[in-house]
Amino acid sequence: MNLDAKICYCFHVSRRKLENFIKLEKPKVASMLSQCGGAGTGCGWCIPFLKQIHANCNQITSAESSDLETLTPEEYSQRRAKFIEEGKGRPPAV
Repeated sequence: MNLDAKICYCFHVSRRKLENFIKLEKPKVASMLSQCGGAGTGCGWCIPFLKQIHANCNQITSAESSDLETLTPEEYSQRRAKFIEEGKGRPPAV
């Protein structure tokens, strides 16, 4: 997905914002990306992708497949919708 694609739909955090946060703040663990606009603290859908972005930016070898590189923003959005529909996560109340 491109840099302007939204990764965290709950809090509208883009990949560009996350990668810039990583470059500036150098978080030691992926969970610290929650400090970037609340990413990963809503429904939970984006957490595996936050881990991938963190690993890629820090050149850490990840055992997880790099789905993020092959998904289009539309596919990503559809998968999140299915994740929510299946009751695996709940977006924050608006």
